[in-house]
Amino acid sequence: MFFFNEGDNETNEKIEKFRDGIFALNTRRFGKVAELMIKEIYHLNDSENIAYDLLAKNKEKIEVKFSRGLRKCKETITEKNMIKQLIASNLDNRMLTFEMAKEEEFDCNIQQIKPKEFKTLYYGCFFADKIMVCKIGSSQIAKDKKLLYSDRQHRGNVGEGQFHINNTTLENHLNKYLVQWLTYGELYAFFE
Repeated sequence: MFFFNEGDNETNEKIEKFRDGIFALNTRRFGKVAELMIKEIYHLNDSENIAYDLLAKNKEKIEVKFSRGLRKCKETITEKNMIKQLIASNLDNRMLTFEMAKEEEFDCNIQQIKPKEFKTLYYGCFFADKIMVCKIGSSQIAKDKKLLYSDRQHRGNVGEGQFHINNTTLENHLNKYLVQWLTYGELYAFFE
């Protein structure tokens, strides 16, 4: 259990279960949580179509992409190690705090990015202890070579790409694009 220090033990337990629920969501539902978080923090509106996630009051198109900070699974699953690998893949065994992420190998894939469809991308990583929120303009994505942006995520998908937050790129994201840290207690309070 990571101590949240948000108040009494009952509050910490509630926030821990809330955080664990976020980590356990499937990809689409996890993405919706991140989208609702950004909508609430920055007072944005729902999008007018499915090409982008949110809309600023000035009609600027906003996209939201987040990932979870998890230890990287290095071994391929085989008949001989399947049980061991599945036990090791448990979220409790893979979740990383931000400090742990500085020391251990991890990889957060920010994917299905279509820069021509939006003006601003809010992205980041849900670590076990806090949430990293970053912001980048769509025109900057391909220009920043340290992002290691690849516009060839899937064969035949023109205009769609990805980049990673990992041990190699973390400092670049923190130094250039970090806009805020958010605790799980703060996130919980937005929707309580």
